[in-house]
Amino acid sequence: MSRSAHLSPFRTYRASRHFDLVSFQLIIEETDLWVAAQEDLGSPMADHVRLLRGQIKAYAAVRPEFLTSLEPLEASQNAPEIIRRMCRAGTLTGVGPMAAVAGTLAQLLAEHFHERSPDLLIENGGDTYLYSTRDRHIGILNMPDQAVRLCVPVAAGDFPCSFCASSATIGHSLSFGKADLVVVRSKDAALADAAATALANALTGALAMDAVLARAQEWEPLGLDGVFTQCEGKIGVWGKMQLAVI
Repeated sequence: MSRSAHLSPFRTYRASRHFDLVSFQLIIEETDLWVAAQEDLGSPMADHVRLLRGQIKAYAAVRPEFLTSLEPLEASQNAPEIIRRMCRAGTLTGVGPMAAVAGTLAQLLAEHFHERSPDLLIENGGDTYLYSTRDRHIGILNMPDQAVRLCVPVAAGDFPCSFCASSATIGHSLSFGKADLVVVRSKDAALADAAATALANALTGALAMDAVLARAQEWEPLGLDGVFTQCEGKIGVWGKMQLAVI
């Protein structure tokens, strides 16, 4: 499981340091986590990742469309919690359940280990779930050739929370839009992850940005707290996404 944490120019954010926490990378098949915690939780966290991945695999063995559907699916009766959360988020935002997998897994891990580490930051391929007892600055991943790094200040009282990202130009996520970046903030990482995918799909160009921001506002009653969009040199912000410069 030893491998460089910086797999591309877009993951240099993993070089950031939290001097009050222990940082480690955890890779289980396609799952690539960066974690900052009050102790090294690598071994037990790896076991829990395998458990959650096993639940997805077992469910998909019975319902293979779960892995490939681009449309919402209803979870079957007695489906595991990770499946139910993914299906619910996809249904609320009009995307397939796998659009929510990274955020959902990050939140379930954070919830499981929070008692052992009240400060716990989990990033899963650009999708995060965060517990913190102190104020933090959450970085927004912008293009590597841009000198300015943006962040969102989050007060200790606003944790836990999630920031999930989707892009048509960064990373390997499937996207039908032209978004350089869409970042969604929510207390619900499954919802944030699915919403980021849906909004990035709808961001077909800079002219579509106002409509995308309006859709995000419509989802506020579902639990969306804010959104950041970047496309064709234009930036849009709505909600609890006050930006600062790192």
